[in-house]
Amino acid sequence: MLLPLLHAASGPYEFRWHVHGDVVLLCLFLLAGYAYAVTQLREVISDAGRVRRSQVACYVAGVAAIYAVAGTPVHDLSEQYLLSFHMFQHAVFALVAAPLLLAGVPVWLWQALLRGRGVMPVARVLTHPLLAFGIFNALILVTHLPPVVDATLNHHWLHFWVHAALLSSAMLMWWPVLSQVPELPALSPPVRMAYLFLQSLLPSVLASFVTFADGVVYSFYERAPRTWGISPEADQQIAGGVMKLMGSVILWTFIAVVFFKWYNREQAADSEPRWDEIHEELELMGLTRRR
Repeated sequence: MLLPLLHAASGPYEFRWHVHGDVVLLCLFLLAGYAYAVTQLREVISDAGRVRRSQVACYVAGVAAIYAVAGTPVHDLSEQYLLSFHMFQHAVFALVAAPLLLAGVPVWLWQALLRGRGVMPVARVLTHPLLAFGIFNALILVTHLPPVVDATLNHHWLHFWVHAALLSSAMLMWWPVLSQVPELPALSPPVRMAYLFLQSLLPSVLASFVTFADGVVYSFYERAPRTWGISPEADQQIAGGVMKLMGSVILWTFIAVVFFKWYNREQAADSEPRWDEIHEELELMGLTRRR
């Protein structure tokens, strides 16, 4: 097995940029697949629509977010030195990269993918809000159990697949919030806000467990070389703060956006004159016959 990220952690962290071939290949695959889909496949899909620049920007930003925490020294610090960087890395996968990737795929491309044989029934089950919510949060819980964390940090290939599963389940979790596919629609705004509110509470539970635990939870990070003078206990408290703060800020930002969009739409609908009111006014003006 390759040494973790091509080098071993034998002392305090020193800034060294290592090429993570698996991450580079993954990001290139994601970008090449997207470019092929929105250019070549778009020509052969009869009902393909346009691809907005904002969608391309979202998708590229999502891939960039993956690389930023998996292909840079952030990953070295996460996998060998500091729990706080580990939690930051996972938060970026789930709360930044996942929604950006989901928003970057055009509706017509999702619909083309869903037309595959047997795909739609499975997609309906997996994107059901309760199941999507449950899968993501169950995976978060399991992958942060001490034995699982220690196993993933000692086996790079396992850590890679845990990250892939985390990103995939996060996209499922975000589907009821961001979907624009008519066949698998998003929740109504009020339910969407409740869904995000509940999602904002659960990471806080895990964050509190990590922050206020008696002693160091993860033996791997207790044995890891000390970096920047941060003790294992302080690192653990920072990790809990990162989980709680990032989760709260991002999810509550989405709640605010959903609320104001919903409020503005309701206000616009209320300001539009209703036909029965127009008809009544025309009758009063004598321009229509009374029934």
